[in-house]
Amino acid sequence: MDFIDIGIVAGYILIVLCAVAAVGIPLIKSFSDPKSLVKSGIGIGVLLVVFLLSYALADGGMAGTTSGTSKMVGAGIITTYFIFFGAIGGIIYTEISKMVK
Repeated sequence: MDFIDIGIVAGYILIVLCAVAAVGIPLIKSFSDPKSLVKSGIGIGVLLVVFLLSYALADGGMAGTTSGTSKMVGAGIITTYFIFFGAIGGIIYTEISKMVK
């Protein structure tokens, strides 16, 4: 095992530690404030509903892949469209409401 191998192993260990910290620290923080957990749960629920709606609308007829893979790719693209246009709508609403005030 030479120096490069040790560096790669150390890099993998650091990536795992950072991933655990990135997930764990916000969870520990949110358990101390349950209201933030409810807000996060609502956000995740809305994203789940948008994805399920997108999955229902997706077509499974892409050539070269299985129908399940094609349907998941289509659902991901449609979900991206919904979120993009929702963000644009939110920006427009915010700017108009600022002008009215």
